[in-house]
Amino acid sequence: MSRVASVVCAVSLALYGASCFILPASTPRGAPQQGAGAVVQQPSAAATQESESAGSWSPLAIGAALGLLAAVATTRPALAADLENGEAVFQGNCTACHAGGNNSIVAEKKLKKDALVTYGKYDVSAIITQVTNGNGSMPAFGDKLGPDDIEDVANYVYNKADKW
Repeated sequence: MSRVASVVCAVSLALYGASCFILPASTPRGAPQQGAGAVVQQPSAAATQESESAGSWSPLAIGAALGLLAAVATTRPALAADLENGEAVFQGNCTACHAGGNNSIVAEKKLKKDALVTYGKYDVSAIITQVTNGNGSMPAFGDKLGPDDIEDVANYVYNKADKW
């Protein structure tokens, strides 16, 4: 539901922003003048032409509004860590040894919260260091995975540690 609310809000802001560029800034012809003793002057030909062009629709403004709408409506919300990507990285690189949060090489060094706390690894930065540099039987993945993937998989492991 929050995604729908975000899209509605973005559309409203885009249309409001576009109206600042599209709608005429001058008083429409035939509108009453303000003030009791206002002197009405005939507009010059240049002023008439300028006011007519001010009321026309700007294709550039319409394109900008539609571009903003498309950009906002088609993107996912930005997260500090992409847990879906972290799960995919984990499935592709870590499950051989760490299926279900276990450790098939060194049984006591699981990825479950109590084991991570025991070994001082229940922290995203500690997990990032472990994945990047390796330690003991665990190989380093710093050359195989990019920094974003390492951060995502570390956040995935941290968030999953108390659920395994």
